[in-house]
Amino acid sequence: MNKDLDTQIKEALKAYLASGVEDQVDYQKFYLYSIVTHSTAIEGSTVTEIENQLLFDEGIAAKGRSLTEQMMNVDLKDAYLYAFKVASENPIYTPQLLQQLSALVMRRTGSEYSTIAGQFDSSKGEFRLCNVSAGIGGRSYLAYNKVSRAVDDFCGWLNQEVANVDTTDIATCYRLSFEAHFRLVTIHPWVDGNGRTTRLVMNMIQRQLGLVPSIVRKEDKGEYIQSLVDSRENDNSTIAQDMMLRHHISNLKRRVLQYQEGDGLINNNVGVNIGVNVGVNKNGVGVKLTNTQRKIYELIQANQSITHSEMAKALSVTSKTAERATKALRDFGLLGREGSDKTGRWIILK
Repeated sequence: MNKDLDTQIKEALKAYLASGVEDQVDYQKFYLYSIVTHSTAIEGSTVTEIENQLLFDEGIAAKGRSLTEQMMNVDLKDAYLYAFKVASENPIYTPQLLQQLSALVMRRTGSEYSTIAGQFDSSKGEFRLCNVSAGIGGRSYLAYNKVSRAVDDFCGWLNQEVANVDTTDIATCYRLSFEAHFRLVTIHPWVDGNGRTTRLVMNMIQRQLGLVPSIVRKEDKGEYIQSLVDSRENDNSTIAQDMMLRHHISNLKRRVLQYQEGDGLINNNVGVNIGVNVGVNKNGVGVKLTNTQRKIYELIQANQSITHSEMAKALSVTSKTAERATKALRDFGLLGREGSDKTGRWIILK
């Protein structure tokens, strides 16, 4: 266990809460959308965060994305809304509650299965009645006939830990939520959706304990999965705990920095030192965008008929801010316009 991380998470969370980042309009909603997008991406979804914002808020389906992966995102978002509501009521964790959460996660993507041991329906959150392994040639998970007892034991352990944990000890609370995730995903109670559901339970525990929910980013998928494997093989769950704690610290710091840059709290040369390098424009000149410009660009990529008012609503900014961003994108040679402001459409030039 890396105890330095325990100190760092306290400092990072203190700076995050003091920064004012959570005071932004609809910040909690968009943070939830980020959790959902990254969680489904780890399971193979290609839907982006911007596309999910349009899907969740406007009902606009993402072009080129399958119905299954879009429904996966909608179901997980609904499951989180329910789980966070339950978390505020200081719940008792039971196998029935876990099945209910899984049913919400798998509502429109689950299936019925018929096995030698009987039939079960993953869309109803029912525990698997078949054995599963971690991919071809991978490690086998717990035998199906031991799942129910293991989940009972897990719930008993979790309820006792949550009841006794010192909620002022930030690091211990986070480590408890990560340990719960590791234990439940190791049991692998369901035939599908284990990753999404166990991360949901992890975030639910964090919300119950008054913490900022952690995000397992899609960019960290390889390290995340390897940490779970290493923890199992070495019988040392602190490997996974340290990995998730380290990346949560980085995420909190990243969000504070993005907020300070976007709000003009850091004196940089906007368009040169701020933002993400998106490559080159049509003239072959390297371009770096501010956070707002990048998000506007992604919105337009997803929907070339989007209006400034729709951009403003999606990002919780003013229409003037959206107009300034599109003007900058046009000046950079990344964006064009065809037709009038009301009936025209954007042209991606890059």
